[in-house]
Amino acid sequence: MASYGLTRRGFKFLVIVLLSSIGLLVYIHFPGFLQAISVSRLPPLYEDVRAKEQSLPHYKEYERKNVKYFFPANHAQSSGWGNVMQDFVMTGLLAYATNRSYVFDDYVWRPNAPHYSVYNGKLIPSRVPLSALLSGPMVGGPWPPGGDVPLSVSKEFFHKVCPNPTVLQTTDINTDDMRFSDNVSAAYVFETWVDAINSIDDPCLMLDPISPAIFEFWIFGNKKRLLSIWPYLGRSPVSTHWGWSPLIHDAYRENRHFFEPTNTTLLGGFFGPREETTAVPIPGLLAIHVRRGDFKDHCVHLAKWSSDWNAFNSFPEFHDKFDPPTDGGWGETSEKNMKLYLKRCYPSVEQIVEKVRQVRMEAANPLRHLYIMTNGETPWVEELKSALGNDMGWDQISSSRDLEVTWEQKFVAHALDMHVAQRAQVLIGNGWSSLTSNVVMLRMAQGFEPDTNRFW
Repeated sequence: MASYGLTRRGFKFLVIVLLSSIGLLVYIHFPGFLQAISVSRLPPLYEDVRAKEQSLPHYKEYERKNVKYFFPANHAQSSGWGNVMQDFVMTGLLAYATNRSYVFDDYVWRPNAPHYSVYNGKLIPSRVPLSALLSGPMVGGPWPPGGDVPLSVSKEFFHKVCPNPTVLQTTDINTDDMRFSDNVSAAYVFETWVDAINSIDDPCLMLDPISPAIFEFWIFGNKKRLLSIWPYLGRSPVSTHWGWSPLIHDAYRENRHFFEPTNTTLLGGFFGPREETTAVPIPGLLAIHVRRGDFKDHCVHLAKWSSDWNAFNSFPEFHDKFDPPTDGGWGETSEKNMKLYLKRCYPSVEQIVEKVRQVRMEAANPLRHLYIMTNGETPWVEELKSALGNDMGWDQISSSRDLEVTWEQKFVAHALDMHVAQRAQVLIGNGWSSLTSNVVMLRMAQGFEPDTNRFW
């Protein structure tokens, strides 16, 4: 009788084919992954931070208590932190306005990936627990006294107490006019959603994960629409009590000498560690946000579509303004317009030096320390530091590339830059950057003078 079992040689051949197929699938679906894992140390998974999120002290009480929840499961993902943060801000605002517990989730880079993803040829965590970036009310900390809004909870806790939530499609509320029309304000969208959420009796409310965002980029990039919500957002604890995580505060303290005058750093060390109060500026510090790398392509795209600044970079009381050219758009623009956009979106070393000189001369108080927030390559950053130092004397010039951070802090270091920029005496930001606009929003909410927010 014939045998249909595998021979030893056949079995080896099958294993080789199987392993090769797996390698090919990884190569196709996760380009750069094999190269990255061969040269990189595995990124942190923040297990201790995640464990704390799953055991917040109010959970036991909430398991026995009738609490209303709002989980925006369609939150922004696969985007830079600036875009994700602005989505968290607006959905957190809705939860607060409707007296529901905000259900927070991770900062997600690649939702269906394994623990790690590849970005620019390097391994990064696919998901970062939000408490690695934030502290305070958005991740379960207390709201300020005087209200009865329940504390925030993690997604995992929500699913534990709400196994069968009401799932709402955003398109059931957001009409096409609410999404796309320049004549529909963000305040109107917000109030419509407050009414819709308040009309739902089920304490367990979740937005469909695959439905569009409530507030889309059509709103975030339109000052006429978004700034209508500022009277509410500007005084809400979502913005006034926004907090950065212990990881970020630890990183700040270790690098304080790059941001603060030497005498205050020495005094802080002599009298013990000082708290970083976000509402109090770091004296004499000018922080500048300089995007590099592939952002140039983005700036070219913005020019071809005559794009305006992000709305929170466009408060009417700001000194620096931008009016998009009217003779371009729909994928085309003139050489003159392209030069204008690049100067203000992707300035050269010479243009940066010129703007820094102007802002320093116009500042109400002396600026003696300069911090450069940048993703630029180190040689280019050193060239920029040299040019700035040769133009005007500074007590110190430092950059993101100078920071000394731990392995866990490295993958959330953009939040450290934001913390520093939020506290700088003066900021020069990029009008098209969501990172800049989030920092500016926090500065305005915490009472910084409008003219301390400047732009290229």
